[in-house]
Amino acid sequence: MNPMQNPFSPGAGSPPPELAGRAPLLDLAKLTLGRVKAGRPERSFLLVGLRGVGKTVLLNKVRELAEGAGYRAVLLEAHEGKPLAALLLPALRQIFVSLDRMAHLSEKAKRGLRVLKSFFNGIKLKYQDVEIGIDVDPELGIADSGNLEADLAEVFIAVGEAAADRKTAVALIIDEMQYLSSEELSALIMAMHQISQRQLPVVLVGAGLPQLVALAGRSKSYAERLFQFPEVGALLPEDAKEAVQNPVQDQGVQFTEDALQEIIRQTKGYPYFLQEWGYQAWNLASGSPIDIDVIKAATRESIKRLDANFFRVRFDRLTPREKEYLRVLADMGDTTQRSGDIAERLHVKVQSIAPVRNGLIKKGMIYSPAHGDTAFTVPLFSDFMQRIMPAAAGHGPTRPPQP
Repeated sequence: MNPMQNPFSPGAGSPPPELAGRAPLLDLAKLTLGRVKAGRPERSFLLVGLRGVGKTVLLNKVRELAEGAGYRAVLLEAHEGKPLAALLLPALRQIFVSLDRMAHLSEKAKRGLRVLKSFFNGIKLKYQDVEIGIDVDPELGIADSGNLEADLAEVFIAVGEAAADRKTAVALIIDEMQYLSSEELSALIMAMHQISQRQLPVVLVGAGLPQLVALAGRSKSYAERLFQFPEVGALLPEDAKEAVQNPVQDQGVQFTEDALQEIIRQTKGYPYFLQEWGYQAWNLASGSPIDIDVIKAATRESIKRLDANFFRVRFDRLTPREKEYLRVLADMGDTTQRSGDIAERLHVKVQSIAPVRNGLIKKGMIYSPAHGDTAFTVPLFSDFMQRIMPAAAGHGPTRPPQP
């Protein structure tokens, strides 16, 4: 098999050769974009799911759909430690400038740039000691109070009015939204609430880990009525088969049924892992059909590469106490566990281990499906923890239980 012709693409956000099983989500995107562009009310949506399910791939596809429908679309990625305002500035400036450069003079777009300047003057934004500025006079008295929630809404209204003036629409697409602070998420939700009330042509499409739903709900009680939260999960077996089989069929290659079943068993249908197993299987196979023996060899190579890269980069960010917590969680199985049971295994009170748990949630390693529950955000990470740390380290400190 020629590795240069390998169709699989295991990478962060890399588009797969076959986007299987995601038609309902793409239909939702088309409907939302179409209704907002036509001036009809429709809720924006935030994709939620574990690592490796293809959320970033879907966001890139949404951007393509938006641009194809005539939107001004920007795709951003939230980061730990980077303010939302710093994330939005270049994107919003780009939108206002592009609207201002259309066929006829637009005072709305020019005003939008002035409002944007007022906003950043108001919060006195500096990022990495470099002051961010816009070379226009500010719109005094608008979006310059220094209150993020109130001022961001004014900026979004200016975006929507400029887009409506140009008879177009704007799509703001934000990945990794779980990294936004409570204040930033609240301001973003408030801004979209104002957009919705005025029926302006702005849509927000986001993605984040499963805790995003709870974070949004805590920020604003009406978030669930303002947004849809479609879940992005592992592929169903038939879709997983298509994701692996269809790309190789285009090159006259087949997987045997046993090989396909083994890939699904090992990957549990998670898209990133399907790409990794397919990639390794192609490179290891001597020809078609690719059989189960090749998949067993591919499993060894895939696990080796995942351990060195995909899993390791996350493991290396953990403190010793966090590693201990996750090792115990891994010992308890790859399903949701009660936080109290984890604390008991660690011989500590729930309250004393809560800061460790909260730190792991902030780092995106675990989430809480329901109050008091804990689960991994990274599929197959429990297996990695058992491989990387000796079993004895997973049973917590040797100190006796606290009264």
